[in-house]
Amino acid sequence: MKNYLLGMYQPEGPVPGPEVMDRVMAEVDALRRELESAGSWVFGDGLHDPATATVLRASGNEVLMTDGPFAEGKEHLGGIVILRAADLDEALAWGRRYAEAVGLPVEVRPFATEAAG
Repeated sequence: MKNYLLGMYQPEGPVPGPEVMDRVMAEVDALRRELESAGSWVFGDGLHDPATATVLRASGNEVLMTDGPFAEGKEHLGGIVILRAADLDEALAWGRRYAEAVGLPVEVRPFATEAAG
């Protein structure tokens, strides 16, 4: 089994209202329960707005600290799920379901090391 990151990218701007978010969160919760039942759930959570980010950058003998996200863009990483899957095809299948549930682009990326257990 390998661990995969599902990164959900959201556009800049206000979060949709409860009429949209209540449905999205119910679908995401159902997917989490399915992943748990399948033994594939590792971790997942949403992130605060990118304005809350702090970037640390090594420069010589110093580490420089700046506010805000590393890259400027019209989309930002809004949440993550880490799951265990037998292969990329299985991880992509879960990623498709998340993309359908949240209505946002979802990046699927394997971790460099094998999952323990």
